[in-house]
Amino acid sequence: MSILETASQKMQPTSGRKKSSFIQGDQASPLSSATLGNLIDEQGVKNGGRIATVFPWQRHSISYEQLAERSRLLAKSMLEAGLKHGDTVGIMAGNCYQYIEAFLGAARIGCPFVVFNNTYSPVELSTALAVSSCRILFLASNIGPKSLSPHMHAIQNNSTSLPDLKRIVLISQTRIDSPSVTVEVISYSAFVDNGHSVFMHKGVLRRAERRVKNTDVLNLQFTSGTTGAPKAAMLTHRNLINNGKVIGDRLEMTAEDRLCCPPPLFHCFGLVIGFLAAFTHSSTIVFPSDQFEPNQVLDSIANEKCTIIHGVPTMFLAEIEANNQKKYTFDTLRVALAAGSPVSPSLVDRIQKEMGVEKVLIAYGMTETSPVTFMTSLDDSKEMLLKTVGRIMPHTLAKIVDGKGETLPRGVPGELWTGGYALQKGYWRNEAKTAEAMTIDEDGVRWMHTGDECLINDDGYCVITGRIKDLIIRGGENISPAQVEDRLTEHASIAEACVIGVADAKYGEVVGCFLRLRDGAPKPVSDEIVQWVRAGLGSHKVPKYIFWIGEPGVGNEYPKTGSGKHQKHILRAIASRLLSQRDLKARL
Repeated sequence: MSILETASQKMQPTSGRKKSSFIQGDQASPLSSATLGNLIDEQGVKNGGRIATVFPWQRHSISYEQLAERSRLLAKSMLEAGLKHGDTVGIMAGNCYQYIEAFLGAARIGCPFVVFNNTYSPVELSTALAVSSCRILFLASNIGPKSLSPHMHAIQNNSTSLPDLKRIVLISQTRIDSPSVTVEVISYSAFVDNGHSVFMHKGVLRRAERRVKNTDVLNLQFTSGTTGAPKAAMLTHRNLINNGKVIGDRLEMTAEDRLCCPPPLFHCFGLVIGFLAAFTHSSTIVFPSDQFEPNQVLDSIANEKCTIIHGVPTMFLAEIEANNQKKYTFDTLRVALAAGSPVSPSLVDRIQKEMGVEKVLIAYGMTETSPVTFMTSLDDSKEMLLKTVGRIMPHTLAKIVDGKGETLPRGVPGELWTGGYALQKGYWRNEAKTAEAMTIDEDGVRWMHTGDECLINDDGYCVITGRIKDLIIRGGENISPAQVEDRLTEHASIAEACVIGVADAKYGEVVGCFLRLRDGAPKPVSDEIVQWVRAGLGSHKVPKYIFWIGEPGVGNEYPKTGSGKHQKHILRAIASRLLSQRDLKARL
């Protein structure tokens, strides 16, 4: 009997007791044991000239057999550059065809692919590069209007703290000046041409590919959690291929589907829910722009005749608003998939009516679980589609626990723990944080603590009732309050800071902060605080609302527990009250 079967038997209710919240996904279809390299070659042979990816903004498309060949060239170029099994390869770029080619090339030879958030400041990128020990960095010259020249200069200035980084590959037609002598800079086209080297014959690549196992790390995804310390989830070939497969199955994807994917490739939404779901089903995926732009999404749906559209709620809202001008009538979309933050019933209704989508599905999960563990289905009732995040995914375990880790009955809220094949291998070189986030029970079953308060209803659907973690989710992007607090308190005038999430109609949540002035220090204006945070962190982490301890309505002290911790629920209530008062005054 397997560990999962043992766990399932032990958690079944005894006669007369309310049914346990423990649930287990279907196991009828076996999990894939392939590596991504295996899958690339299989799909190349199976689909040949069928288009795999389309990048309208680059006027570029790639067939399945071309992806197989291009990924071989990238893999050989990496070998020529001296990379070995287990060496990490990083990327900071928009949704471009080079992103996919580099990802697949690294996968072939067992090099974990590290994806960096496009909003990273130069300091954040340098820190993440050091943590992940990248040997090669693929770097765009710009993402949308944002130039990455400051990031290049930060790497040059910190080259001594990045001893592992040996080469930067520029994804650009525009060269960024690089006086650094420690890090070689090469263009993407020149790097790919190195794959034609006579020294990189087929035998070298085959030997490298044979070393790769499906339990090897395929992708490192940074997730700050609530501590603010950068942690990288180690996600394996087995994790990501199978998660992409079951997501596509629940969407009922086929080779005839064309998926429009605005979410970024640096996030599991773009890379797994998007690309790997399409790739495992021989579908075509369309990336409308390098970073989200609603008009380009609308044009891509119309021009590419897309049948599926992905997005976080703020993306759908922007697309609906943009279409008020464009007036597209879509007749090809059959399903939309929303994830990343809560989706309101009113938004679901607007997506269906104003974008012509028959069904809107919801996916739930976290980076550390590859990411999706619950998802609604095309055959779910309207009530379940609107009020839940669906049923558990195949080969996945879940339970609701109390503060002691004891399993609760169905219908009772508590913390959601998940288990099964999709769990991360752990945090990259961080055993302490791995042990904090994951538990192995007495039956040898490994569980991920989600930090979300949920319940499992009588029909096995998951309902999110709150969030145990203090994490702020702004438009689908996770923000660590502690990281923003640290940046704020670096300011010479700020003695103490507490950062909270404030409800927002557009983004779901935005950053709010309560600040205490240093004795005798001049009080900075709000614009100064905004610029201070933006200079050290990504722009999405900048506070929208700033409150000062001692101001009318705020109070003269932070509300704190007996142990000295900020009582954030009280501060959220204060912020809500003050903003309501502001709105009322504005209307009078």
